[in-house]
Amino acid sequence: MTPEKIGSRIPIQFLRLVSSMLLHVMIALDESELKGKISRLLVQKDTIVEPVKNLNAFWKEIPRRTSDLLVVDRGLLGDRSLREIQRLRESEGAPAIVVLSEYEDDEDRLELIAAGCEAVLNPGLSSKKLKAAISTILRRLRRDSVETLSIPRRPVRTEITDFVARSSVMEKFVKLLPRVARSDSSVLILGETGVGKERLAHVLHAESPRSDGPFVAVHCGALPESLLESELFGHEQGAFTGATRARRGCFELAHLGTMFLDEIAEMPLHLQSKLLRVLEDRQVRRVGGEKSIAVDIRIVAATNRDLEEEVRAKQFRRDLYYRLNVVSLTVPPLRERVEDIPELVESYIDYLGRRIGCAVSGMSKAALNALCRYPWPGNVRELINVIERAMLLCEDDMITCDDLPKSVTEPEVASDDEGSYEAGDWPEDLMDKPLKEARRSISRDFERDYLVRLLKSTKGRIGEAAKRAGIDSRSLFDKMKEYELKKEDFR
Repeated sequence: MTPEKIGSRIPIQFLRLVSSMLLHVMIALDESELKGKISRLLVQKDTIVEPVKNLNAFWKEIPRRTSDLLVVDRGLLGDRSLREIQRLRESEGAPAIVVLSEYEDDEDRLELIAAGCEAVLNPGLSSKKLKAAISTILRRLRRDSVETLSIPRRPVRTEITDFVARSSVMEKFVKLLPRVARSDSSVLILGETGVGKERLAHVLHAESPRSDGPFVAVHCGALPESLLESELFGHEQGAFTGATRARRGCFELAHLGTMFLDEIAEMPLHLQSKLLRVLEDRQVRRVGGEKSIAVDIRIVAATNRDLEEEVRAKQFRRDLYYRLNVVSLTVPPLRERVEDIPELVESYIDYLGRRIGCAVSGMSKAALNALCRYPWPGNVRELINVIERAMLLCEDDMITCDDLPKSVTEPEVASDDEGSYEAGDWPEDLMDKPLKEARRSISRDFERDYLVRLLKSTKGRIGEAAKRAGIDSRSLFDKMKEYELKKEDFR
């Protein structure tokens, strides 16, 4: 797949993304009629409105809650209002504050604004004017929320056409993508490490009706179990030691967009159960929380492991597997799409040259042939690393074999301990075959013998055998089918 394409203008996607953030508004109003009026004005598709329960102690409650906006009656602020407002605004994740005051006191209004309030509004204004004023503040808060998420103003725009598809296997794969991207179904991306599963997830999001919404990615194996739960679902204040204030989870942040769960097989079983509930109800409940929050998200998950085998081993929930596997996409490994390597090399030389400042224009034919012969166990990710290393070492404008790692240019020679082919051990007709055909014949015999020994030592356990072989379970199944090997014969 080719490098990212960077836009040249401020995209409309960023502006539209502003309207997709899920905002939390707290209202601290004593008068029930006014509370009802403001609540009705605030009701929007992507706004959650909650009343402050303890009005007598709301200064203590607000800093511990997750809120973007606080609408408060001037009469509840008390004599210490300016000091308390300043203290609240200085705290992490502080909400914006709108004060409702029926008194036309210019000096008091100026003091409140100076202390950090967004606005001081008269509750006697018409509903239309009140709604317009508050809606303006909400739009700004959504824009600020986007910037807090570090979403760039000129984001990387991924497209299906970014994928190089000169090989037949990749061409067939790419043809599936437009239909999958347009749907809102859950997608399970399978493939070996380094094939570009997260890149594919970005493409599916960018080409979907949700492209104007956020793309939030979480690596399920990179965080401890306790932190992963909080990262995904958020938590309320006091939910666990150190939870001094409430925090949004990634499901909330991905509202109206795409949630990408990388290495989903690493997710603990009890979190798999909670994820299943999200998929079924489209609601999340924070850790330590009692209220469910409605979210509108699309789930895209990825793994390099065989989930069917994980299900049989009771390491992955069967019902969750079926929920995620509405559409399954298996990214072909690089060794199965050798025809794509020349164009990939050209694309990455151009991209990396601009990024690292190297004036390398191309690669020699011998070096390119070496890349095409190499099996690429690390797939596209390894290819990028090899090209970048070669560009840094290259003393000319053309990469040669001298600039490539020896592991790529020189085949491994088996040691005496590992065994080698002696002339007497070769099949009698081997010398009657051309070199290429003879090499293929020996390679097939070796590969079959290797798999037989491996399956014997693991008693037919596919997951363990695949891990030891350094390949994914699906590839192992394919090779077993090719050599007519059945796991039952080794148990």
